[in-house]
Amino acid sequence: MLGRRQALILLGAAGATLAAAGSATASTTTSTEGTPEVCTLDCVVKPEQMEGPYFVDERLNRSDIRSEPSTGQLVPGTPLVINFTVQQVRQQQCTALSGAMIDLWQCDAFGLYSDIPSQGSRGRRFLRGYQNTDQAGTARFTTILPGWYTGRTLHIHVKIRTIGTNGRPYEFTSQLYFTPEFGAAYLRTDPYRRKGPADTTNSRDSIYRNGGSQMLLRPQQSGTGYTADFAIGLDLSNTQVGRPD
Repeated sequence: MLGRRQALILLGAAGATLAAAGSATASTTTSTEGTPEVCTLDCVVKPEQMEGPYFVDERLNRSDIRSEPSTGQLVPGTPLVINFTVQQVRQQQCTALSGAMIDLWQCDAFGLYSDIPSQGSRGRRFLRGYQNTDQAGTARFTTILPGWYTGRTLHIHVKIRTIGTNGRPYEFTSQLYFTPEFGAAYLRTDPYRRKGPADTTNSRDSIYRNGGSQMLLRPQQSGTGYTADFAIGLDLSNTQVGRPD
């Protein structure tokens, strides 16, 4: 039996993209006898991964998470805009999931998290925040490309909370990654190059190896920073995945 932290079944072809409309339906191919043979959904269930030790439920509602709220100062780093689209997978259909709470948190350009006493950042809240999805199931964050710390590849944490089909709280937690080529390239730029190359790549990261290839961001250059789109389908009836961490 698969554990909740193992990769979920991919619905539809790997790499299927989300339709631009607010909702998407399943498409089928039909045999000569008129019997549906293949159903491919336009949204994809992604693998859940561990929360990690640095989640703090700050309930900080903001789209731009780059600043330290106590000072208003932006943390250094290359800007990254992430556009999320969240849909519900149900009865072979994908429909926009509105009102879902998306938390994003990550380390800064030098590998430090906010509000972690052991890292000397107690009470600070940079690079943390949440947004609720709109009627189209979308939410946007402005952050920075993350730095690295020993034993982990470059990553950003994400948690999506909503209500399951059983009426109970549903929670999906995972991590977002970058291709090795993209990560190595931006680590050679300021301010990241002060710390040098990461000591752990995707292939050597035990968490990434558990389905991380399905959680890759593919940023495109936009002005002085980057923009990336990320689409995900959630099966809100799957209580094995959806129970709180």
